[in-house]
Amino acid sequence: MHSGRITPSLLGHLKHQVRRQPLVISEAKRCRHDLIKQSSTGKVIQSSGPPGRHSNTGLVATVFGATGFLGRYLVSKLAKQGTQVIVPYRDEDSKRHLRVMGDLGQIVPLEFDLENEGFINECVRHSHVVYNLLGREHETKNYTYDRLLVDGASKISRIAKENGVGRLIHVSHLNASLDSPSKLYKAKAAGESAVKEIFPDATIVRPSIMFGQEDRFLNKMVTKPFTFQVNKLETLVRPVSVLDVAEAMQLMSTAESTIGKTFELAGPRTYSHEELFEVLEVLTHKSLTPSIISLPLPVFKFLMKIVDKAVWWPTLSEDEIVRRCIDDKLELSEGCYGFDYFGIEPDAVENLAITYLRYYRTASLFDAPIERGGLKDPALRQIVNATCISLV
Repeated sequence: MHSGRITPSLLGHLKHQVRRQPLVISEAKRCRHDLIKQSSTGKVIQSSGPPGRHSNTGLVATVFGATGFLGRYLVSKLAKQGTQVIVPYRDEDSKRHLRVMGDLGQIVPLEFDLENEGFINECVRHSHVVYNLLGREHETKNYTYDRLLVDGASKISRIAKENGVGRLIHVSHLNASLDSPSKLYKAKAAGESAVKEIFPDATIVRPSIMFGQEDRFLNKMVTKPFTFQVNKLETLVRPVSVLDVAEAMQLMSTAESTIGKTFELAGPRTYSHEELFEVLEVLTHKSLTPSIISLPLPVFKFLMKIVDKAVWWPTLSEDEIVRRCIDDKLELSEGCYGFDYFGIEPDAVENLAITYLRYYRTASLFDAPIERGGLKDPALRQIVNATCISLV
C-alpha cells in the first residue's frame, strides 16, 4: 500500500528528467519591417509582419460609408493588407459583417452621426488616411443631396484637416458636373469643389456605375427591367467592377504620388442599356427585353411619382429617371487619370457578372453552360462568345 511519500529513488529520477529539459526555451523571429515617412505630414509609419492579413502596415484608415456597397470591399482590401480600419456606423447591425474582414483589433467600429462634429473628430483623430464614400441614390427627409454630398463632405474635410490627417480620398461620380440636369450629379460636382477648397491635397475618385454581388444595377435590370424603360434603351454606360475600384482606392492609401490628383475609373467597354439586356439574357437564360416598353420621359416621371407617393419605401426617384437618360463620359477628362495609373486592367460585365447572376436562372438551367450568340450587335456577340468560351 502506497504511503503517498516520494522515495529517494523516485526523487532522483525526477531530478534527472528535469535536468534533461531546458528550463527556458527562447526563440526570436525577425519579421519584415519598414519605415515610411509621409511627405504630407512628416509622420513616420512603421510596417511589420509577414505579408497578408496578419501583417501591420502601420496605417490607420477611416472609411466613411464603410457599410455601403463600395465600402465593404474597400474595408476588406485594406484590412487584408494589415491596415487598421475605423468603421463609422449609424445602425448597430450594419457593420457586423465587417468585423471578420481583418485580424483581431484591426476593425474598429465607432458610432457616427454626420451632424455631430464630436463623433467625426473621434473617427479621424488617429487616422493617416480618410476615405469619404458617403452618398445615396435618393434623397431622404433628413438628408438632401446638398446636405449630404456638399455640407457633409465639407465638414469631414475640415475636421480631417484640423486633426492633421495626411490623406483624404473623396469619392464622386464619373458624370459629376455643375451643368448636369441631375441633382445628384450637380451635388457631386459641388462636393468636389468644396473638398478641394478646404483640403487642396485631396484625391478625387470618379467611378462610373459599379456592378458586383450586391449592386443595385444589374440585379435590378434582371428583377425590375421595366424601371429602365426610358430613353429607348439608348443610354450609354461604362459599368465598372466594384472590386477594381476598391483595389485602386486601396493602392491610393500608400501611393503618395496620387495626392491632389483626380481619377476617373470606368469599365473597359461601353454598352447601351439594350446591349446590356442582351448580355444579361445570355447569362441568365431569361427573357428580359420583351417586357421593355419605352415610355416618354414625362409620362414615366408622372407614373413613378405616383408610385413613390403610394409606398413608404424608396422606389425610383425622379432624379434617378433623369440619370438613366445621361450617357457616361467616353473619354478621360483633361488632367485626370484612369486604371492605367495603377496597372489595373478592369473587368467587363461578361467576365464577372455570371458569378452572381447565375442565381436568377431556373433550377433546371442553373448549371447550364453559357449560351453563345443571340446578340444583335456582331461586335458585342464576338466579345461575349470569346468570354463565354473561357468561362465554360
